Amino acid sequence: MKNDSTFKELKNSGYIDKTISEEIQANLIAKIKAKEPVFEGLWGYEDSVVPQLKKAILAGHHINLLGLRGQAKTRIARSMVNLLDEYMPIVKGSEINDSPFSPISKYARDLIAEYGDETPISWVHRSQRFFEKLATPDVNVADLIGDIDPIKAATLKLPYSDERVLHYGMIPRANRSIFVLNELPDLQARIQVSLFNILQEGDIQIRGFQLRMPLDIQFVFTANPEDYTNRGSIVTPLKDRIGSQIFTHYPKTIALARQITEQEALISAEDKSQIQIPDLAKDLLEEVAFAARDSEYVDAKSGVSARLTISAMENLVAAAKLRLIESDTEKTTVRLLDFMSIIPSITGKIELVYEGEQEGADYVAKILIDKAVMVQFETLFPRISKLEKEGIKTPYTDLIKWFNKNHLELNYTDTDEEFYAKLNSITPLVTAVEENASGLSKEDQNFCKELVLWALTISKKLDKSENQMAFTFDSADMSQFLRN
Repeated sequence: MKNDSTFKELKNSGYIDKTISEEIQANLIAKIKAKEPVFEGLWGYEDSVVPQLKKAILAGHHINLLGLRGQAKTRIARSMVNLLDEYMPIVKGSEINDSPFSPISKYARDLIAEYGDETPISWVHRSQRFFEKLATPDVNVADLIGDIDPIKAATLKLPYSDERVLHYGMIPRANRSIFVLNELPDLQARIQVSLFNILQEGDIQIRGFQLRMPLDIQFVFTANPEDYTNRGSIVTPLKDRIGSQIFTHYPKTIALARQITEQEALISAEDKSQIQIPDLAKDLLEEVAFAARDSEYVDAKSGVSARLTISAMENLVAAAKLRLIESDTEKTTVRLLDFMSIIPSITGKIELVYEGEQEGADYVAKILIDKAVMVQFETLFPRISKLEKEGIKTPYTDLIKWFNKNHLELNYTDTDEEFYAKLNSITPLVTAVEENASGLSKEDQNFCKELVLWALTISKKLDKSENQMAFTFDSADMSQFLRN
């Protein structure tokens, strides 16, 4: 922890005053040379976003992160704090982090003029050098830049023409810091205009005060693409003043998506010890998000946030935890049936086009789960033929025949022993899994047994009915007969 000192002691220590851009660049270069990760926890950006960020920082640019929701834009901005020096010296008592080497406020200039080398210095930790503001329509110039403070004027008995009556907004207070403005298009155009000079010339104007304040700020903006948002846009002159615009994206593989979900999902250590999640279940969860991004029912321009799978994973674990409580058992495994519990996570995270709204959010969510099931099923098992020639046996003929004479009811509250005993009683199902998924773990093989049944119902080879407590699988022909 840095102790308060004087300006003379600071100079004698050999401290070199740097701009924030020089400071971030120096720390970035040091991390790169030391082979240390620069932006931790940003999976899937190693060959796309991260190299562009490094170049933008080395160029000394302000940065605009442009991308759909749930693409870690804010996380990227917050991670830049780690590129700041651990502590920074300021003129003690300064509201705007004045450097004693180049003070810009009247307070700091007067203090140094009075005390010289004995000017008191205090130290600011890098965690206090990060400022973040969500751009909303009600944000005004006073919030960002500042305004005259009549109470201060009255208390100090100063005229409004005196610089000391100013109340600084968030941006001046972020001097020598990182300032993040989220959802920039939501900021009214007239407010965006107030940022022009700050970004380019460094001077600001407050209620007629023409101040020359060379603020030293690293700006990071975040925005969704202008072509879909109805809330506003970034005015062209402001875009022109932002040095680098970097596009973010969703994870391109299931493996990367899984890493993000496992990193972000809030699952307690106790739940992890009691609830086992098969690898296939984790992959299936990510497939749901991939299916949503490709779905004709989902508005692609709005995007499907990575928060969908994070929330869905938490709901999936919650479903298994509820089973533990209701069945009074100590351990359980996530099942395909549990995926019905992620529907609220899906419906709350997607924007539907007109056709999707006509079908209904719950219906669309189930379609997405079904599509994900089929994608995963077809990577492990032979494809199910739509039309079958009579007398020709398929990999699923025996299994379908089993359901001509039997039915299967799987309950949410069944213990693992009860649940898998029911599945293992179907000999053709066990055979199909052994023939196609013998290399998988026991948990994944058990999950495959549900996967096969689910795929057969999606392909109309079996019939599936459900209620709040159970799923029942029957012969499609028998179900049709009973309905008739």
